[in-house]
Amino acid sequence: MKLIRFGVSLPEDLIRKFDRLTKRKKYPNRSEAIRDLIRRELVQEAVDSDRIVAGVLSVLYDHHKTAISETLTSLQHDHHKSIISTTHVHLDHDNCLEVIMLHGRAKDIRKFADGIISIKGVKHGGLHLTSTGEGLT
Repeated sequence: MKLIRFGVSLPEDLIRKFDRLTKRKKYPNRSEAIRDLIRRELVQEAVDSDRIVAGVLSVLYDHHKTAISETLTSLQHDHHKSIISTTHVHLDHDNCLEVIMLHGRAKDIRKFADGIISIKGVKHGGLHLTSTGEGLT
């Protein structure tokens, strides 16, 4: 891969803050920190579109709520083509954690996640989407 050098002019206070961030996140240098910021923005662009993405949905719920386990299972079966894997953990007597790995069109993954998170008895849910950024220039 060919590297291209370019110059960036920044206000002094901004570069100081950036240098502190670079150090705190343990980047070896500014260049790697900037590359990471650019990659992150390209991935976000892909996730915000209707491209193919990968995702992780985490859901914490009270398994005593009426029919919640059956509802979660039914929704997962309805979207089986998008689900790569599901992990279920019993945290304590009342609470379960499910982590669902997903792959598919961004809008379909979001719709599935919203449906799961909105189920009565779900205490907390979060979706993290990512993409390789392939095809973005």
